[in-house]
Amino acid sequence: MGAITYRAASTRAVHLAAIGSLALLTACANMSPQGQNTAVGAGAGAALGAGLGALIGDSSHAALIGAGLGSVVGGVVGYNWKAVKQSVEKSGASSLGVAVTEMPDGSLKVNIPSNVSFSTNQSVLKPQLLPVLDSVAKAMNEHPELRAKSIGYTDSSGSNAINQPLSQRRAAAVTQYLSGQGVATTRLTAEGRGSASPIGDNSTPEGRALNRRVELFLYAVKQ
Repeated sequence: MGAITYRAASTRAVHLAAIGSLALLTACANMSPQGQNTAVGAGAGAALGAGLGALIGDSSHAALIGAGLGSVVGGVVGYNWKAVKQSVEKSGASSLGVAVTEMPDGSLKVNIPSNVSFSTNQSVLKPQLLPVLDSVAKAMNEHPELRAKSIGYTDSSGSNAINQPLSQRRAAAVTQYLSGQGVATTRLTAEGRGSASPIGDNSTPEGRALNRRVELFLYAVKQ
């Protein structure tokens, strides 16, 4: 009996995913490129959520979970990042150790380590990083629905009185550069978080190097 129930649930999941995909493709056919990007990003999450719901026997609850992966509070929507991600990676990001990652909330994170972006205790961008930021600015200028938030972090060396403003200046340096490449300041925000949210062990040189970073998040908003 359990096997029959599971197969039935699996079949429903497949049908739901197929219906969602067909509806998404039909809707996208009459959309602008920008609309297609946001629809694909949000629709994929919603379709996945519906499929998960059928498998666990609570489609309404899981559909909400799946759709949530493609959007966040404040009107942010899922997005098809394929072209933007490839462009940033081809700009030299990979060779510099700049990781470009699609996040569960529908945003695209560009993780910029400090060794390729700033000198010690400084907030002036290194020239080697500029082609990567140029590619981000180009994507934002081509896709007006995109926004960016730059978040600066430091390691735990030094006091918060030093680390907090340094992280803010570094985050702002990134958004100021994007603004200089034609991206409207109304589409950019910067925030410094000092030594909060470490991703490495602050007791080791390698861990501290990981923690000194700027995380640049690209996201789409409803148009």
